[in-house]
Amino acid sequence: MNEVLDKLEALCAKREYCVSDIRRKAIERLDGDRQAAEELVQSLIGNKFVDDARYASAFAREKSGLQGWGPIKIRFQLRAKGISDSIITEALSEIDGTKARTRLEKLLENKWRSLSDDPQGRLKLIKFALSRGYEYEDTEPLIKRITSA
Repeated sequence: MNEVLDKLEALCAKREYCVSDIRRKAIERLDGDRQAAEELVQSLIGNKFVDDARYASAFAREKSGLQGWGPIKIRFQLRAKGISDSIITEALSEIDGTKARTRLEKLLENKWRSLSDDPQGRLKLIKFALSRGYEYEDTEPLIKRITSA
């Protein structure tokens, strides 16, 4: 069991994991022994190798900054990982709104280049923005400006 703990600590030292991900890895490595896996997870939490708040913050910054995801998609993905709503809200509040808006604007402009000749282009651009996890109210003024230029 100590060998598995050492391997899990090494994993956690390389990058952030949420509790549910590390629990799944522990169960796999212990051949389904859920009780022993839970002991390992609690040890990792106690020693600060795993922290859902730290994970959620890193996840939100990465997905917003690098992949251009909006808050709805980030929230949905974090909920799927079993992260609490209060932690998710805190993580989303750390995203720089100005940078996120600039990123969204660039994404929409790039997408519009491929859709501008399409009669359904504006609708497809709206769907694209919504699929990225942005609210219609946030994207609509940008889309109006981009499609009318």
